[in-house]
Amino acid sequence: MDLPSLAVILQAALSPHPDQRKAAEESLNQFQYTPQHLVRLLQIIVDGNCDMAVRQVASIHFKNFIAKNWSPHEPEEQHKILQSDKEMVRDNILVYVAQVPPLLRAQLGECLKTIVHADYPEQWPRLLDWVKHNLQDQQVYGALFVLRILSRKYEFKSDDERTPVHRIVEETFPHLLSIFNRLVQIANPPLEVAELIKLICKIFWSSIYLEIPKQLFDPNVFNSWMILFLNVLERPVPLEGQPADPELRKSWGWWKVKKWTVHILNRLYTRFGDLKLQNPENRAFAQMFQKNFAGKILECHLNLLNVIRMGGYLPDRVINLILQYLSNSISKMSMYQLLQPRLDVLLFEIVFPLMCFNDNDQKLWDEDPHEYVRKGYDIIEDLYSPRTAAMDFVSELVRKRAKENLHKFIQFIVEIFKRYDEASVQYKAYRQKDGALLAIGALCDKLKQTEPYKSDLEHMLVQHVFPEFSSPVGHLRAKAAWVAGQYAHINFLDQNNFRKALHSVVAGLRDPELPVRVDSVFALRSFVEACKDLNEIRPILPQLLDEFFKLMNEVENEDLVFTLETIVDKFGEEMAPYAFGLCQNLAAAFWRCMNTAEADDEADDPGALAAVGCLRAISTILESVSRLPQLFVQIEPTLLPIMRRMLTSDGQEVFEEVLEIVSYMTFFSPTISLEMWSLWPLMMEALTEWAIDFFPNILVPLDNYISRSTAHFLTCKEPEYQQSLWNMISTIMPDRNMEDSDIEPAPKLIEVVFQNCRGQVDQWVEPYLRITVERLRRAEKPYLKCLLIQVIADALYYNASFTLSILHKLGVATEIFALWFQMLQQVKKSGIRANFKREHDKKVCCLGLTSLLALPADQLSGEALGRVFRASLDLLVAYKDQVAEAAKEEEAEDDDDEMDGFQTDDEDEDGDGSDKEMGLDAEDGDEADSIRLRKLAAQAKDLRPHDDDDDDDSDNDYSDDEELQSPIDEVDPFIFFVDTVKAMQASDPLRLQNLTQTLDFHYQALANGVAQHAEQRRVEIEKEKMEKATDGVAS
Repeated sequence: MDLPSLAVILQAALSPHPDQRKAAEESLNQFQYTPQHLVRLLQIIVDGNCDMAVRQVASIHFKNFIAKNWSPHEPEEQHKILQSDKEMVRDNILVYVAQVPPLLRAQLGECLKTIVHADYPEQWPRLLDWVKHNLQDQQVYGALFVLRILSRKYEFKSDDERTPVHRIVEETFPHLLSIFNRLVQIANPPLEVAELIKLICKIFWSSIYLEIPKQLFDPNVFNSWMILFLNVLERPVPLEGQPADPELRKSWGWWKVKKWTVHILNRLYTRFGDLKLQNPENRAFAQMFQKNFAGKILECHLNLLNVIRMGGYLPDRVINLILQYLSNSISKMSMYQLLQPRLDVLLFEIVFPLMCFNDNDQKLWDEDPHEYVRKGYDIIEDLYSPRTAAMDFVSELVRKRAKENLHKFIQFIVEIFKRYDEASVQYKAYRQKDGALLAIGALCDKLKQTEPYKSDLEHMLVQHVFPEFSSPVGHLRAKAAWVAGQYAHINFLDQNNFRKALHSVVAGLRDPELPVRVDSVFALRSFVEACKDLNEIRPILPQLLDEFFKLMNEVENEDLVFTLETIVDKFGEEMAPYAFGLCQNLAAAFWRCMNTAEADDEADDPGALAAVGCLRAISTILESVSRLPQLFVQIEPTLLPIMRRMLTSDGQEVFEEVLEIVSYMTFFSPTISLEMWSLWPLMMEALTEWAIDFFPNILVPLDNYISRSTAHFLTCKEPEYQQSLWNMISTIMPDRNMEDSDIEPAPKLIEVVFQNCRGQVDQWVEPYLRITVERLRRAEKPYLKCLLIQVIADALYYNASFTLSILHKLGVATEIFALWFQMLQQVKKSGIRANFKREHDKKVCCLGLTSLLALPADQLSGEALGRVFRASLDLLVAYKDQVAEAAKEEEAEDDDDEMDGFQTDDEDEDGDGSDKEMGLDAEDGDEADSIRLRKLAAQAKDLRPHDDDDDDDSDNDYSDDEELQSPIDEVDPFIFFVDTVKAMQASDPLRLQNLTQTLDFHYQALANGVAQHAEQRRVEIEKEKMEKATDGVAS
């Protein structure tokens, strides 16, 4: 397409008529991959005679196309732009980027960023030469603009990835220094000079962000740069040309220069000028910086802050950065000594006024209370806020230099309280009182642990905080609620004071001013946590929840949801009457938050955070009423639309929270409804397409479906769930791109099928065994190998004869059993078992191996029988020891939480006699002793190098999956073993006799011990059944 035709199509893309716009966009898409298309777009962008709107459309299309197609996203993907077109774009974009208007420059800058990130230095080696040449020519702005993009590529790169920075600095920094020097010397500089200095500052920032380039270690070079930065820092900003509008003013070029200068000096100080943080080679640099510059910068910063004391202007971000520098100086003695002579003026005349409520706060409170609330609870706002920086400065001062400053500062606050109390209503300094309350709240941790203040906190609250609950001034009512919340956990000597504060905070939920209501909710959380007698809250719970949801309708704030979670958590099953209404309200709030988040299209949007909070609160409610299954039937229709929508790719941000809700709904409902079953295909689709990271979370509801609604899983044909499960597992398990840890839930799911569908899924045994064996041959991680062997054990327990015949058919029986026995015998250097570490793992292996004992001689030879018998006995002993150990630890935890379940040597001496009961000497039962040591070993693990034979599995090797229940929970492995042996005795006594004759004394003793323990377990189980029956009748 020629240039004029392209210009016509771009003009049509601006048409007010949708049809014309659509046709133009289709034409652009049709021709976008033709040769020279990119070049022609660039020609239109830089053509000064062309209509500006058309040039802008061309620049957006150009930027989007380059972002999508400049370099392939996948290695095998084809290149969509001709190399010759790329060359032409690279050569021309550099020339024009500085010449086009700022609106277009922003788009071309984005294109340059994409191209630099993809092509420099390999495909664009001449770029640095171009920059260097133009820094010495008339194209300084263009060169600086490009160099900024180039340096930013390496801002966060470290080590080898950072290598190109050295050449960039070496080739360009001498020229930058020279340009910077010339610019600083210009008298009455125009605004364009500020733009150039700002670019130099940004280039310097990116180049030093992670480490100082070696060229700057030269004291003369570094000194030259610092002289210029200090010059810029000290020099007053020109008054002429400053915008009157505050928003435009803080973005004005000269203030931007000031901000970047302070930013750089802070970075040099905190990252490279602190002797404690430095590795040896940088220590000399840190000493030089401390000696020559740190104090000078401190002095300049104090002078700058003095401007606001005199009523002048400083942008919020500059104030924030300066206070950060001063906070970092408090702990360094030499810097603190420089600070001390000016500390009182700084603290009382600059820092404290920044903590006080001001005109901007009042304007926002009146005109946009929602924005006031958002800013108050936004962590990002805190990073830039002078008030937060002022609070941090005071906190750091009383933490690190309490002796000289805490009493002095508290006296200052007390004086403010006193003057406020004594003043008549029209002369009360409300804003100063607000700042004083903020200070008291910010220092709560220090005051709670420091006498004499600690003993006086209740009196302070009663005298100076509680009266403000009824203040005529909204911001003081809000601050009173916040401060009360900060101190809710103190030990109130008079419970009436706690009660008064609690009721005042609850009353604040009905305040006419939105910020007061929100701060009251935030404070309420602390009071609910601290409340020892829930009767204080119980009578007002319904009204409290009503106020809550009115507020949730008004504002999206995750702190609201945190408070609700705390209430639900505290009241547990008492929330049952409100559970349905709570879930309805939270579901409605969730949809509102999601709509806001989608409209704003920002991941860290408060709406998105609040949406996650809503789902978490729903989970907390479901957990609290888990013993009331009928409630789940009521709640299900409210939650189904959320689950349906958010189990698709739309719900990636909240997927984990939604899966938790699905898990509760499928586990605690009386039955799993067909509507809930409709979620199964969504989870399967997500798992195979994008949600593999959530496989462990998806495992839980899938287990619930199969174990709690087995008949439907087995009989439903539309959709056929068995086939669907196979399709997913047979896609994931053989995938060579999947790490071992990614697929661990797959064998657990096969186990769920074999255990819950015993005798009903014969057609699936061979396919599942085949993919299990295939993956077992490739598995590297011991934990996955154990899980895969357990699938075989489960299959043997499902049907030993059938499974063994399949293993022979596949030609793998000998290989599998050799590996299994080898894994059973493998121990680590510490002496503990390397494999099958959990109780569940041992039990599954016991049941699988024991099932083999029932097979006739033609299926299992005498030699194999002996080996299986001995392995089963070893496993049963290890299993019994581990169960006894876990019970002992649980008992110890109950007796003394502080001991955290650890046992002392004295406790161990008595033991539980389990080894002797099994007919063993203590020295033979090494597993129990070694398990006993595992917690202590884990503590020591960080103190020694990683053992070669220690696998790097991060799973909790000893804890069983508490959330997963299984039919084998009801099977006692000792009784199962003894009953299997008795059946063998009945069917083939000679075979059993031959077996026992081959056993040595050790295993004969073990067999007798297991038989005794099995009978003991029968008695215990019968007793448990009778107790349950009695309890059932009693209830």
